[in-house]
Amino acid sequence: MPAKGTAEWKGDLPSGAGTFTAGDTISGGYTFKSRFEDGPGSNPEQLIAAAHAACFSMALSSALSKAGNPPDSVHTDATVTLRPVDGTPTITKIELVTVGKVPGIDEATFVELANGAKAGCPVSRALAGVPEITLEASLA
Repeated sequence: MPAKGTAEWKGDLPSGAGTFTAGDTISGGYTFKSRFEDGPGSNPEQLIAAAHAACFSMALSSALSKAGNPPDSVHTDATVTLRPVDGTPTITKIELVTVGKVPGIDEATFVELANGAKAGCPVSRALAGVPEITLEASLA
């Protein structure tokens, strides 16, 4: 099933503003300041972070279940770093930090399955051009 999103930008870059919609229930606004400075509002990198955290959490939950240890929960934070590279804004790093509540599993197995989920989740694969994607995985 295709996933859909839309966005519209009005005006020039420094003073304009945009809106976006993802699916039926997610929407927001973004500006130059919310993306490249510390202004209020959303930005595309937050959407990427949320998508990556959601996809990874699902992939890890699936891997844990297939290994015989269905999780009570998998919580993942994703931080996307956008910085200039040769004068061009570039996503240079994504940090995933995940904590699982998983009965009956040891830390080493959890970390191994988390690394597999990082490599295999569709959003991780789509973001393969990002130079650095890190993972910190632990049990609660």
